[in-house]
Amino acid sequence: GDLEVFSFHATKFLNTAEGGAVVTNDDQLAKQVRLMQNFGFTGLDKVEALGVNGKMNELAAAVGLTSLEHLDQWVGVNRRNRALWTAALAPLRGITLKRWGDGEQRNDQYIVTEVDETVAGLTRDHLVTALRAENILARRYFYPGCHNMEPYRSEAPTGGWRLPHTDHVCQRVMVLPTGTAVTPKDITRMAAVMARILDDAPAVTATLQARENQS
Repeated sequence: GDLEVFSFHATKFLNTAEGGAVVTNDDQLAKQVRLMQNFGFTGLDKVEALGVNGKMNELAAAVGLTSLEHLDQWVGVNRRNRALWTAALAPLRGITLKRWGDGEQRNDQYIVTEVDETVAGLTRDHLVTALRAENILARRYFYPGCHNMEPYRSEAPTGGWRLPHTDHVCQRVMVLPTGTAVTPKDITRMAAVMARILDDAPAVTATLQARENQS
């Protein structure tokens, strides 16, 4: 494409707390982005384009530069955690850790799993609820899909957007904790809790459905 945008939000692997970057090989596009970034100013009191205050402050930039110094360390921790999660989840029925392509470079920031209700015995949503009740911060991270959010939802044709594969994945995908604050002992404990929940899947489902019916 003509340009690429990177987010440096606090949830990103490399972050500046807030902010981002735009990269391009097109000098004219770069000029337009810089104008937009600084209110459209081309001089002290001369505005030539619509713009916003999109400048990164010095503190945010310092956070980003400091983060660069630790990237290799963080990647190492994430890969260790992924290997531990891979081994811990292997015996659990209905839980599949999503794989990457062999030729891809990755930082393993996310532990993305897919829950097969027909095998696990409970839905992804019920599993997430049960895990969070045990203080395990699992999330249905890629939910409900951009096409089900505004403004895209309101722009949908009659009958809504037809994205059956996306909808299918959005109902099954769950993200598990990882990162430098997560230790091998934590992963062992969390996997044991998941195993216990799956063993009690019928009772867990019945309890959560009863609560939903009361609400």
